[in-house]
Amino acid sequence: MTPVLGRVNSIDDKRLQMSKMKDSQYEAVQTGDNHEVIIPMTASSSQKITYSWENLTAYVNMPSGGCFSSLCKKSPPVQKKILDNVSGVIQQGEFLAIMGASGAGKTTLLNCLTFRNTGKLNIIGERYLNGSIVNPDSLARISSYNQQNDLFVGTLTVKETLRFQALLRMDKHLTYAERMSRVEEVIGELGLTKCADTLIGEPERAIKGISGGEKKRLAFATEILTNPQLIFCDEPTSGLDSYMAQNIIEVLKNMASKGKVVVCTVHQPSSQVFAMFDHVLLMAEGRTAFMGPTSKALDFFSSQGLPCPPNHNPGDFYIHALASIPGQEEEASKKIKEICDAFESSEMGKDVLQMAKDNQPIVVNVNGGDSVSTLPSIQLKRSPYKASWSTQFSTVLWRSWTTVLREPRVLRMKAVQTIFVAALLALIYKGQTITDADDSMNINGALFILLTNATFQNVYAVVNVFAMEQPMFLRDHFNGMYRTDVYVICKMLADFPFQLLYSFLFIAIPYYPIGFNPDINRFLITVAIMVIVASVAASFGYFVSCLASSPKISSALSAPLIIPLMLFGGFFLNNGSVPVYFQWLRYISWFMYGNSALTITQWQDVTFDSPLCHPNVTIASQTCTGEDVLTSLNFEPIYFYRDIGCLFALMFGFRFCAYLALLKKTSR
Repeated sequence: MTPVLGRVNSIDDKRLQMSKMKDSQYEAVQTGDNHEVIIPMTASSSQKITYSWENLTAYVNMPSGGCFSSLCKKSPPVQKKILDNVSGVIQQGEFLAIMGASGAGKTTLLNCLTFRNTGKLNIIGERYLNGSIVNPDSLARISSYNQQNDLFVGTLTVKETLRFQALLRMDKHLTYAERMSRVEEVIGELGLTKCADTLIGEPERAIKGISGGEKKRLAFATEILTNPQLIFCDEPTSGLDSYMAQNIIEVLKNMASKGKVVVCTVHQPSSQVFAMFDHVLLMAEGRTAFMGPTSKALDFFSSQGLPCPPNHNPGDFYIHALASIPGQEEEASKKIKEICDAFESSEMGKDVLQMAKDNQPIVVNVNGGDSVSTLPSIQLKRSPYKASWSTQFSTVLWRSWTTVLREPRVLRMKAVQTIFVAALLALIYKGQTITDADDSMNINGALFILLTNATFQNVYAVVNVFAMEQPMFLRDHFNGMYRTDVYVICKMLADFPFQLLYSFLFIAIPYYPIGFNPDINRFLITVAIMVIVASVAASFGYFVSCLASSPKISSALSAPLIIPLMLFGGFFLNNGSVPVYFQWLRYISWFMYGNSALTITQWQDVTFDSPLCHPNVTIASQTCTGEDVLTSLNFEPIYFYRDIGCLFALMFGFRFCAYLALLKKTSR
């Protein structure tokens, strides 16, 4: 354990301690009020670690009264506490297990310690790393967090997943060979050699892969790959058989014995697993019922009239003693309060709180005085990312591209769907003539149907992309693996070639059978416009996907948001007839710009073959040229380039909004 810097009583003592700090990894920062604060620099592999937390309280605001009370009158929200003044400290080489019955606050405490998955929780209290108030980025650089749920890309193999992690999470100074050597070492340590080249799989998408136990070991392997100083695990033994659970805990125990700090939540450990814990933190109703060496827990509970029966699993006994029994909630709550109060007032409880308070930065007055620092912002700030932007980009792009290519059934299905719909439209509208005025309505209808189908196909092809991977992205981002902009750009680039191919097929197949303008330049321009429209639709789908919190929500949002924009495309409602208060919707509708550009491309400079359109004969309301068709739809040829420009603006605008929506979710 790194000793906490003591109080400095003289300038000479201060100078001596400052000189020692130069040889260690501490530094002194001058404040504006003639003080210097002594803080540790970012921890490295050679620096000793002490992590503490003081009076952590987590609560959520619940609406008071009935479900309709908020409609009738304003009433202050009720605070529901999940954590209640929890303090603790763990030092280098220690293995701490957080235990308690369901709902005791174990996972919430772990999330608070790691600054993750706190949602709408309001958190009070401080966390200290070697005496310095820690922030999420600095903690992410030296720690790992193994979540309870296994989050993987199912189309990658076990070895590819670990290689991806190694390239983005390991220190910059390591060579590629050293990284791959570490990958092989971890694969051997956790018994993943047999499945190293097997796809991880996704059962819900019918992709076969490794077993549940192997997934759990892989999840653990990704976290210990970087040899972190602090290791946080949320129920690492969940879903494993007793042998494999013991194997995982042995690995954690060995890492602690090598100088790591290990903190994990455990729901129901076996007696063999419980015996491997150095320290235990027992929680009940959000409070600390006991924290200290495992061997002293029996004495404490015995002093409270709760002796553990002989030959009984201590872990099961503690959980049962602190559980809320159905039908006896009041008695159980009273018993839990007595135990928690007794520990808080005991010498061991006071020692824990004092150790947490001692692990704080010391402010030294150059005039000889000293005081505890109250300046949480004074600390060394470093980027949480260990890989450069270019490395992040190339690695994430490789994963995104590999993910797309390893789902050939999905690619084939999209191709078949595109070809089938295009061929069906060609058969339905077959035989139209661009120079026949009677066919103008059918041609315009075919254009709008193509536009609408291209929109829905491209929106629903990507609307779940970010929503499905959101939990995995947030985990990787908070692990300091890659930036939000890198992730968004790579996902979009991986999809773009296939969007381009499908868009080309969708317009090229029915173009000439329907009877659109046969000029080759008009064909190429129409193809280009449809590709741009498809990209705009995909951009809108990305935006909805980033905005939503789950695939179900993103799918439910898509149609209600698309249909109002479709109404202002100029087919169902003439642009000149749009009410003033809805004019703004026209300008964000790619249907309007796309329909206008496509219609202008087809009808500009077209003359109809009709005896009624003789140059010397003028008949009122007679459609004789393509310009007449455009006039009837209120489309102006001079706005063609404006339409193309606005389509590009919408394409980049929706993608930028998607990035901002995802970036907002990464704020902590």
